[in-house]
Amino acid sequence: MRLAENLKKKKFVVTSELQPPIGMGAGEFVQNVERARGRVDAFTVPELKIEGLVADTMGTCKILREHQFDPILQTACRDRNRVELQEYLLKASEAGIENILTFTEDYRITGDSLQEIMFFHVDSGKLFSVVENMSRGQDISGKELPAKATFCIGSGIDSRWGRQVPDMQLKEMESLAGFGAQYFLSTPVFDLDSFNQFMKRLAPLRVPVIAEIILVRTAEMGIFLNKHMRSGIVPPHIIEKLAKAPDKEKASIEIVSDLVKGLKDLCQGVHLIPFGAEDRIAKYLEAAKLSSL
Repeated sequence: MRLAENLKKKKFVVTSELQPPIGMGAGEFVQNVERARGRVDAFTVPELKIEGLVADTMGTCKILREHQFDPILQTACRDRNRVELQEYLLKASEAGIENILTFTEDYRITGDSLQEIMFFHVDSGKLFSVVENMSRGQDISGKELPAKATFCIGSGIDSRWGRQVPDMQLKEMESLAGFGAQYFLSTPVFDLDSFNQFMKRLAPLRVPVIAEIILVRTAEMGIFLNKHMRSGIVPPHIIEKLAKAPDKEKASIEIVSDLVKGLKDLCQGVHLIPFGAEDRIAKYLEAAKLSSL
């Protein structure tokens, strides 16, 4: 369980998202991943929900394990009851998967309404109760399992508030810490000052935080993310720098490197979102002097 061990040792960890290989052979997929060997502690594989398309998330994690990479299985638990969650986690354990990243909502835990808070508590409690039983070698009915299963569980949190974190969201994060979350994954970070203020609010929880970084490669990509992901997620100065840069990739790498440099003093790791640039992750890692060794 390399990721869990490195978090416990307070090492600055590096994780990256990898899409399941759709329209790509396993050989090409592994070749892309190999470029980042020695620089990434673990790879997150998200569940893809695209109409008419089935992605083998767990199978991708298994491929990573077979090639000595540490996979993180990303999942949402709202659509699964305890029995379904148990079956899913047992399959993950059998595949050698030890890391789980979970979100209450489709992408992030957000909102202040009573309904959303209730969903949060039900979903989080459901997941962690199943995991707790499995760690004792029991299923949810108390029957003995063939083997114990332990997981390093991370939970997504919304860091965009800076110091103005809503009280209900702080309570959500306190609950996650109490349930046993071993790390938090933030929403994308572009403003280091705001993120620093957010981290100060979280300090009493004593849970490692990994900051998410999107590899924005062009101004057009930044505009697209602002339109389709969340308004204002990519700041104007980032879009402007990329628009004016004669070498877009160089400018993008500089932006990411500067963010990583600042984040090293604020949190315990970074999580890269390549959005189709998996074959170029190594360039960003090298420029930012990031290593898993």
